[in-house]
Parts: sequence; structure tokens; C-alpha cells
Amino acid sequence: MLIREATTEDWAAIWPFFHEIVAAGETFTYPVHLGRDDAREWWLVQAPSRAVVAVDDSGTVLGTAKMNRNHMGNGSHIASASYMVDPAHSGKGVGRALCEYTVDWARTAGFRAMQFNAVVETNVYAVRLYKQLGFEVLGTLPEGFNHPVKGYVGLHIMHKAL
Repeated sequence: MLIREATTEDWAAIWPFFHEIVAAGETFTYPVHLGRDDAREWWLVQAPSRAVVAVDDSGTVLGTAKMNRNHMGNGSHIASASYMVDPAHSGKGVGRALCEYTVDWARTAGFRAMQFNAVVETNVYAVRLYKQLGFEVLGTLPEGFNHPVKGYVGLHIMHKAL
């Protein structure tokens, strides 16, 4: 698997699974009816933020991540990232590889920590992965997310010192 910068040409491959994940309404705080063009603007961020894709040997996009400053001004030393893995390729280490890549990016770029602002507590695979990679839950906003099946569930704030 290769992780490389995402290009606008990659959007055609990202959009189908991005749309599927967001429309399901189970893991992201994005509007479930987010349109293709707005989604592209939100995900394919401009420098100094970055967006990357994980691709296999044939060039198939397996997943994607975006990385950015979590805050501005005097809080700009904290990074954040978001991840989406094509469900057709889940369970193959794509999410782990993308998360490790973003942590390395943040460390190399001089950030002091990474913070995830809204990890849905029922997203057990993501929570488990982040904990395995050294993130900790700093707190949980009770009923901060309206899950379409489980109702109101918590949103974790997760942190890792770099």
C-alpha cells in the first residue's frame, strides 16, 4: 500500500465511499445530504493542510485522510486528522496505515499533539485503533451525536502527545 498526496483526479474514486459513509450518518458530524462539490471542498484541503490517499499496487484508492491544524492562533500547535476507508477494503490495515501516516506528518511538521474533536463513541473500531496508537479519551460530550440507529450517543475528544 502506498500513501500519497490526494489530487482532484482522485475525487472520482473517493466520492462513492465518502458519500456512503457520510450518508449513513453513523461516524461523522457532516450533514448526511452533503453534496459532491461541497464534500470535495471540505475534504481536499489546501496547504498547509493536506489530504492523502492510500492506494494498492494497481492504483485503486483504498482510503483517504485529511490533516490540518486543529486550532488557530495560540492553539495552532495542535494537529487533527480525519479518515475514511472504503468499506470494500476495511479490515486490511488501511485505517491504521493512514492514522500512523498522519501522526508522523504531525510530528515531523512540529505539532506538539493531535486532537480528535468528535469521535463517535459507538465507532468502536476507530476508538480501539486510536487507543492502540496511543490516543486517550480526554472526555465525552454526553449525547453529542444523534446516531440513526442507536439514538443519542457520546462524542469523545481524543488526544495524543507527540
